[in-house]
Amino acid sequence: MKKTFKHALFCIAALGACIGTVSAAEPQSCLQVKMADPGWTDIDATNAMAGVVLKALGYKQSVSNLSVPITYQGLKKGQVDAFLGNWMPAQGPLVKSFVDEKSIDVVHPNLTNAKFTLAVPDYVAAAGVHTFADLQKNADKFEGKIYGIEPGAPANQNIKKMIDEKAFGLNGWKLVESSETGMLTQVERSVRDKKWIVFLAWEPHLMNTKFHLTYLDGGDQYFGPNFGGATVNTVARAGYVGECPNVGRLLKQMTFNVDLENGIITDVLQNKTNVDTAAAAALKRNPDLVKGWLDGVTTATGGNGWQAVQTALGSK
Repeated sequence: MKKTFKHALFCIAALGACIGTVSAAEPQSCLQVKMADPGWTDIDATNAMAGVVLKALGYKQSVSNLSVPITYQGLKKGQVDAFLGNWMPAQGPLVKSFVDEKSIDVVHPNLTNAKFTLAVPDYVAAAGVHTFADLQKNADKFEGKIYGIEPGAPANQNIKKMIDEKAFGLNGWKLVESSETGMLTQVERSVRDKKWIVFLAWEPHLMNTKFHLTYLDGGDQYFGPNFGGATVNTVARAGYVGECPNVGRLLKQMTFNVDLENGIITDVLQNKTNVDTAAAAALKRNPDLVKGWLDGVTTATGGNGWQAVQTALGSK
């Protein structure tokens, strides 16, 4: 009788464990996580960190190279699940309609203390250019050009608006649109030849150590205060966090910092390390950070998420 009773208790416990696992498991539709990348090195880094963790948890991450406006359209249409690059306030005018119509959800601020505004090389600053108001006085030296990133980027729209409104006395200036890589190639040439150049700059990014640059003051109306002091948000398609609560919890808790991202970017651009390898190494160096991301997060099948990621990183 005792043996039978113990056997029954064991079966009930095992059944309860199985039910618990099934209830914790993510729906099949959530196993592929569709993300976007505008071709920015900081988002390359954060996407890679997310990808390392998602893979360890049993998910498949797919990343599409999309411009920022197309990314938000993709979120609205359900073609993109999440985007880690909602730079604010620079993207404010673009993202407002999507937020207002509730076609995207702002999930979580994933980075604070970032910068995003115009900058010049230090030798230009030493010659007297410290503010937006100093640009027009030196229009000839700059050849009346401001170098931006890819066409359609919200930051470029801010620069265009500034030029169209002749803010700071800017008259006859032109925005040169390219890409992050194209813009920084032009910066590198200009620095090599000690030519004057003004361009869109941000932190975290390797440019802050590769080039001795000075961020320009006074552009609050177009880039926000504190040299374009920025917060980067994680955004998702409407309802995604509720549909896929386990990945949603991870996205809500995944927070980066400037030093972490700079380290990965430097490893990739200077040391030519594969971005996934660089991301995994950075996560292995920051176990407490990763453990915080995984609080209450399981594997896709309901297992121990923290143990799975530790194993994948070789930390166990």
